[in-house]
Amino acid sequence: MTGIVNINKPMGKSSHYVVAVVRRITGIKKVGHTGTLDPLATGVLPICIGRQATKLSQMIMDGTKEYIAEVQLGKATTTQDSEGEIIEEMPAAHITQDQICDVLELFKGDIQQVPPMYSAIKVNGEKLYHLARKGIEVERKPRTIRIYNITFMHMDTDEKRFKIKVECSKGTYIRTLCADIGKALGTCAYMHSLIRSRCGAFLLENTVTLEDFENLWNKGEAEKILISPEVFLKETE
Repeated sequence: MTGIVNINKPMGKSSHYVVAVVRRITGIKKVGHTGTLDPLATGVLPICIGRQATKLSQMIMDGTKEYIAEVQLGKATTTQDSEGEIIEEMPAAHITQDQICDVLELFKGDIQQVPPMYSAIKVNGEKLYHLARKGIEVERKPRTIRIYNITFMHMDTDEKRFKIKVECSKGTYIRTLCADIGKALGTCAYMHSLIRSRCGAFLLENTVTLEDFENLWNKGEAEKILISPEVFLKETE
């Protein structure tokens, strides 16, 4: 049995957790995800099952990503998201929708982004988030990422939050993007929530939960949702 299943990652669980659950359900050891999603995030997480499918993981990871992010204005956290400790507060009530839309235009195209300390990037063989948990901060070199499109969706003026849709290249840290948008608005910000709505050819509306996948697998009906490597390659030609 080999194929790709488009899992809707549950909030609070890591990508590695999803892989472990799929291994348990299927009894297949050769299982891998296609790009880490933060535990806070939900949404599209294609899981490759079997040797043939896992060979396609890099191709899937290289695909364009789309996210829906909620930005909290006026506060910054250690992790650049709602799971971190608040380390800074600044006025933000004066910021308008028009100002946000103008600033978003600045982030379109190829931009430089400094990876966050709470990330899996390795420096001298050690992951940055391991260092961050020890209270150690190291210099990170900016990397070029591409924002194909970024659009304003909705604003909650009472909570000082707004939603954006981001279409971007691999390697983009949406947490850092949210923090940088806050700086560009003259305040601070962090990512309050995140949904990955697309990963290459895989869409949010076509995801299944881990529970649904387990039910179909146990019934012998997994082929209803598994995408074979051949079909995937044909659809991406």
